[in-house]
Amino acid sequence: MTFQSSLLKLLDERGYIHQLTDGAALDALAAKQVVPGYIGFDPTAPSLHVGSLVQIMLLRRLQQAGHKPIVLMGGGTGKVGDPSFKDEARAMLGEERIAANVASIKRIFERFLVFGDGPTDAVMLDNAEWLDGLQYIPFLRDVGQHFSVNRMLSFDSVKLRLDREQSLSFLEFNYMILQAYDFRELAQRIGCRLQLGGSDQWGNIVNGIELTRRMDGVEVFGVTTPLITTADGQKMGKTMAGAVWLHEDQLPHFDYWQYWRNVDDRDVGRFLRLFTDLPLGEIERLEALQGSEINAAKIALATAATAMCRGPEAAKLSEETARQTFEQGGAGGELPTLAVSEPINILQALTGLGFCSSNGEAKRKIAEGAVKLDGITVTDPAQSIAINGDPVKLTLGKKRHGLLVAAN
Repeated sequence: MTFQSSLLKLLDERGYIHQLTDGAALDALAAKQVVPGYIGFDPTAPSLHVGSLVQIMLLRRLQQAGHKPIVLMGGGTGKVGDPSFKDEARAMLGEERIAANVASIKRIFERFLVFGDGPTDAVMLDNAEWLDGLQYIPFLRDVGQHFSVNRMLSFDSVKLRLDREQSLSFLEFNYMILQAYDFRELAQRIGCRLQLGGSDQWGNIVNGIELTRRMDGVEVFGVTTPLITTADGQKMGKTMAGAVWLHEDQLPHFDYWQYWRNVDDRDVGRFLRLFTDLPLGEIERLEALQGSEINAAKIALATAATAMCRGPEAAKLSEETARQTFEQGGAGGELPTLAVSEPINILQALTGLGFCSSNGEAKRKIAEGAVKLDGITVTDPAQSIAINGDPVKLTLGKKRHGLLVAAN
């Protein structure tokens, strides 16, 4: 389909579109007026991770195309938990924990979006504002009547869970109704006409579109992105060392930069389109690089993505640290550090820096010859390390580097 609006053209050429409802009507609407669009984020942790970044970038593209992003924090739905394609129910979070997570996550969006009172300025809302006050019987009567249990059971997000004979609580089953109600509420409150999300949200989005049409006669739309996986089939945002958090207090700048620097060669062009603002012409030039020259494209990706999330200075320092560490054999200042006040075991050093998740994994890495201290291979898992002066450089494999420093 050839799009006329700057919004759908931008989303299409950058690779964000998987499914959309009535594309022609949405294209026409976006070509003639500002379209407010939203994505919901449930506050299950103090930070979002890279797995949520494509959705954040989707809101950024919405604003870049002259439309209004709505960030919906799930202070209400977070008390239920989205069961979509999950094997089991999420742990129940208390209200204080949810409120703390919401406050923490808000900081992330200010780096990607411009907030304010203008027609295309982003706004942030919390669905607890309307969900917490719902009365059960009136809600069942007014909203529940528009949902067919037969149809709800047919959605893949529910069907796959039941096919595997995994428990789906009545609480979780209600999640799709609450999300549909969010769309209708936003349409009423601030004229929201578009919900965006990952492909796993398609059923929930369609529910919201149908509910809004049935209750209010308003036409609204949905767009989903493809499931973003790496070239080797892994989900975005996960590594052997754990989640790639967007907050610097949960993942150092250098580790964030390194995540992007280490992507598979096959992912470089796609990730440059999705996760940076580099012009498409420049991206085409970078992704055409061959052999060792592709490393220049990876560095461009890492620096641009880090600058957007962590700031230009963090990106610059991380790139310089990498240059000193890998090209000059030194130890750049942005390497992750572990302060040591007394001699520690090599296993403690590996887990303390976050290079290994357990002593068992650390022992395996040592047995493989993958661990070095100041360039010397470690062979004894009982080796003790004392820091009496200069920092000691600890290396795991070719790409993980950290410093052991004396505690003040």
